[in-house]
Amino acid sequence: MNTLSVLSLNLRFGLADDGLNAWEHRKASVVKLFREHSPDLIATQEANDFQIDFLAQNLSEYLYIGRRHPSPKFWQDNILFYRKTIVCKDELHLFLSETPHVPSRSFGSRFPRQATLGLFHVNDQPLICINTHFDFENPAQMGAARLIKEQLASYDNDIPTILMGDFNATPESLCYRWLTGDDVDEESGLNFSETFKMPYPSTLHRFTGKPAGGYIDWILYRGPIRLRGCDAVQEPVDGIYPSDHFPVTAVFEP
Repeated sequence: MNTLSVLSLNLRFGLADDGLNAWEHRKASVVKLFREHSPDLIATQEANDFQIDFLAQNLSEYLYIGRRHPSPKFWQDNILFYRKTIVCKDELHLFLSETPHVPSRSFGSRFPRQATLGLFHVNDQPLICINTHFDFENPAQMGAARLIKEQLASYDNDIPTILMGDFNATPESLCYRWLTGDDVDEESGLNFSETFKMPYPSTLHRFTGKPAGGYIDWILYRGPIRLRGCDAVQEPVDGIYPSDHFPVTAVFEP
């Protein structure tokens, strides 16, 4: 594998009352999107159990991590799908709270937000990938960012790391500046690099195909890994938008 490709998409949870944009109407477009881009790693947020089941059944070349067992009916997971040619050596399902290994919420978070961390071997080389979904307000976002930093401290700092998901925040936010090392007034962050360049694409469109929010779905990276390209996929699939967010993609040289 000379390159490593990743894709992140907030699926829009399947129990939402979305009318013509409901999961049943767009689930085939999600699978077609994933197959057309054929990424090595897929990060999905807001995944209900039946959405996970459908994707797993239709993406036979992938395995996945990040599912809570058992889970309440309305539960949403952050799932990391990975090609079967990639080896998962370690996995963590974390709650972005003061008690990360117990279902919980902290820091003023409205919902019990989570992160899925996988330590993978790609061509026998280690890679960490994190899929997450932050809450809406600054204190919850910063608490989540610091929790991710604490968890990464358990691993070698030289391992290439990709952090992606729906952060409910734009590059102007404190958590973005902290994660990318751009905020000098806070304690040391994580010094991630950004895949996109300004002007950043809007990734929220609410099934309209038109910008309805800022750049809130990120792919960040650090360590000995080089970015070759990135994209926000704004075209519908067979006339259907797979989600109310645009997927974001990136290609790296491991």
